[in-house]
Amino acid sequence: MILLIDLCCRDGSLSRDEFVAPVERLLCRIGVPFATRHYTAVGAPDLEAADAAILCGTTLMDTGFIEHSFRWLTTFERPVLGISSGMRALAAAFGGGTGPCCEIGMVNVRVLAPDPLFAGREVFSAYTVHEDAVQVPGEFLPLAASDRCVQAIRHRSLPLYGLLFHPEVRNEWIVERFVGLTGRQSP
Repeated sequence: MILLIDLCCRDGSLSRDEFVAPVERLLCRIGVPFATRHYTAVGAPDLEAADAAILCGTTLMDTGFIEHSFRWLTTFERPVLGISSGMRALAAAFGGGTGPCCEIGMVNVRVLAPDPLFAGREVFSAYTVHEDAVQVPGEFLPLAASDRCVQAIRHRSLPLYGLLFHPEVRNEWIVERFVGLTGRQSP
């Protein structure tokens, strides 16, 4: 089961339809079981039951999740995909900060390092909505970048990934490849 974590300002917010529901629909389409929880409601039983986790994005001004501790990410040891704000939460758990970098709309992303998530791709277009870029923590490698900032990271030894762009909008193949990393097959 994949634990899908909603980082929106409150459980059931309208932003959920834009940032969480598309990932839910994608997981349903490829036949992967999941459970969705708001970040404030994630508990030890949820984490113990999960084979993997996806931290979904939020709107630009929705930053309440930043005050929350995601330290559990440092010991989870199962695949995690942080999307946009989820990448911020992932990096913050390992001491990474942010810096200004506004990108809204389509950008070209260059793959910087080989990884199964991007195998066979050197450049692709991606949809971005962010005002800040993540400062890559020392335990992570930059995997892909736009002309302005790092767009994807991977932990050096744990199966933890962060994407600043939104693969649920465009590039669903990335989420499908992530599902493959969890040991589940996607069609």
